Amino acid sequence: MTTYVLVHGAWHTGTEFEPVAEAIRAEGHIVHCPTIAGNRPGESKDVGLNAAIASIVDYLSENDLSDVVLLGHSYGGMVITGVADRAADRIRRLVYWNAFVPNDGEALNDMVPPHYVALFDGVSAASADNTVMLPFPIWREAFINDADLALAERAFGVLNPHPYATFTDKIALSKNPAEMALPKSYLLCTEDCALPQSLGWHPRLSEKLGLFRLVAIPGSHELCFTDPKALAAGILKAGRD
Repeated sequence: MTTYVLVHGAWHTGTEFEPVAEAIRAEGHIVHCPTIAGNRPGESKDVGLNAAIASIVDYLSENDLSDVVLLGHSYGGMVITGVADRAADRIRRLVYWNAFVPNDGEALNDMVPPHYVALFDGVSAASADNTVMLPFPIWREAFINDADLALAERAFGVLNPHPYATFTDKIALSKNPAEMALPKSYLLCTEDCALPQSLGWHPRLSEKLGLFRLVAIPGSHELCFTDPKALAAGILKAGRD
């Protein structure tokens, strides 16, 4: 029996991981799906990357979790990297699911194409609270391209505005991921085009992990909605000893 902690990406909450968690629990494991500070319903959006990381460090401590497989999806890769730097003693393995892998001093916006940065800058400037949302056409074509229109619309409806400071803040690490002694895996959904293929998730970001296990499965950036059982199976392969 293994304890998994699944850390969601931008615009999501832990609730969207629950169908995946149920499939992993059915295999006899314990699964937690926390929501990162800044994405909790009704919570202030005045949250930066440091507070987002701290919220998951605190979650591990408050729930007395240790020997965990800690997974981060997309933006969640920023968070789990920071958590690993602060609470490595609680972690058994890091799993990055189509996730950003930062080195010390990097922001998420340093790893996305310029047209995304320009889009996010414009959307956040027009918001009242420095948040960003994805336009539906980008969500539908680039993020959840393996869904039919009805599912894409339903999934889009549960997303929430994301605190933009978490994209622009630079992470502070005592060690870069490649220097961390923790075992690491990169779980790659091969039809994910949320980032342009010329700036893809693997190997551009995965190689920053140093020594790592690669697990590749079919699916989009939002496989948690389109095939949670397949994602659960991929997570188990990525998380096993």
